[in-house]
Amino acid sequence: MATEVTRSDGNQLSIKGSVTINNVVALVAQGIALLDRDNLVIDLTQVSEVDSSAICMLLEWQREASRRTWRMCFSQLPHNPKSLAPLYGFSAFIRWHRS
Repeated sequence: MATEVTRSDGNQLSIKGSVTINNVVALVAQGIALLDRDNLVIDLTQVSEVDSSAICMLLEWQREASRRTWRMCFSQLPHNPKSLAPLYGFSAFIRWHRS
C-alpha cells in the first residue's frame, strides 16, 4: 500500500500508510502542498509504521505552517516517535491536538 496524505475534512489532513526514511521526502512535499489554511489538524490515526524520520516530517510541516503564520496540530501519533519528542528536546515545537 502506498502512503498518502489527503484532505479528509475541511481543516483536517490524514496520513495513511507508513512514514519511514524510504518515503518521508515525498510525504513532506505532499503535506506542504496541502497546507492551504490556518488551524489544520493532521490526523495520524491510519499511520501503520514509523521511524524517527516521522518526527522530521512533522517538524518540517510545523515549520512551514509557522512561516505562513498559521497554526496546526497533530492528532494520534503512534507511540514510538511521540515518545522520542521529549528525549530529543523538540516537544515544545510540535502541537498535539487535544481531543
